[in-house]
Amino acid sequence: MAGGIPPQPEIQIQVHSRKGGNSIYPVEPTATTATGGGPGFYREIKYFKKWFPWLIPTFVIVNVVTFLVTMYVNNCPHNSVSCFAGFLGRFSFQPFSENPLLGPSSNTLEKMGALDVNKVVHKHQGWRLITCMWLHGGVFHLLANMLSLLVIGIRLEREFGFVRIGLLYIIAGLGGSLFSALFIKSNISVGASGALFGLLGSMLSELIINWTIYANKLAVLVTLMVIIVINLAVGILPHVDNFAHIGGFMSGFLLGFVFLIRPQFGWVSQRYASSAYSSRSAKPKFKVYQMVLWVISLILLIIGFTAGLVMLFRGVDLNDHCPWCHYMSCLPTSRWSCNTEPVSCMSEQTSNQLTLTCSNSNKTRSYSLSNPNTSQIQGLCSRLCR
Repeated sequence: MAGGIPPQPEIQIQVHSRKGGNSIYPVEPTATTATGGGPGFYREIKYFKKWFPWLIPTFVIVNVVTFLVTMYVNNCPHNSVSCFAGFLGRFSFQPFSENPLLGPSSNTLEKMGALDVNKVVHKHQGWRLITCMWLHGGVFHLLANMLSLLVIGIRLEREFGFVRIGLLYIIAGLGGSLFSALFIKSNISVGASGALFGLLGSMLSELIINWTIYANKLAVLVTLMVIIVINLAVGILPHVDNFAHIGGFMSGFLLGFVFLIRPQFGWVSQRYASSAYSSRSAKPKFKVYQMVLWVISLILLIIGFTAGLVMLFRGVDLNDHCPWCHYMSCLPTSRWSCNTEPVSCMSEQTSNQLTLTCSNSNKTRSYSLSNPNTSQIQGLCSRLCR
């Protein structure tokens, strides 16, 4: 009718059917579709566009290259009495009894930037909170983390872009390192697990804050919770830094509310309609519960990181305030011990014979070795005491 408001193109609601997803996404009809002049083609609305994932694969490459550089620096044949897979030359691994993950010595990891709380606090090497995220204890450790990163990270980067996922990965990894440093004071820590658990935590908060765009909501929630519980349960095994897992997960969970929020469909529909149509049904960009979660999470993140850094550099040991918290990282059983105190030995060199006595267990052993270097002595001590 003349003078009336022309019909508006609808914003279609479609179920995203790509592999691994059951989210609902709005798509905008093209001009040809809207006027009836052609087949039904739709284009993605920018708020729900698909990104090409390149940052997460880059992170994987960086981690692999860093591991190769670490093994080159480790140079087992030069710094140890014996090596595993000696045919690899200077890339060969420390003895299996010293490092069952097939990797370098703890001394090399420390040189490369492992998280050492004493050096962070007393030698002002705060950069170790970040560098430890790119180091791994061995081949098994590296493979497990990189496969998880590809599965989880690529999906998130495709959905939310490299900027938000990159920031989330780094900040969550820092949160994991910080939480670990507040509990683990005597051992070094390495690995991307804190950042990975941050991505896992963000998947849970993204599901909550964008609840309306998911089909089969309860099935997705239950599946995700099972995955999270299983991964955290693995952390109670000895020699696994579950504090980094927990800290990364909590950081990522809060960051997900901040970085992964999506506008509601009603606002998207009016955004792509005419001003006359929009004025009749104006909707806010985000729902009230989304904004409440966003504000609360941002406040908690600022308070948490600030308090954590202050306590760390003041030398606070949270085990003194929470005597049962160590069970969150290792639960002792009849099959394994949670004693991970660093080992030390008394050494005595006579002619071509080195005698070591473990300070922890008083075990003594002699080795036919002349002029051993520090790395060789440390490796033999570790094998003797463990």
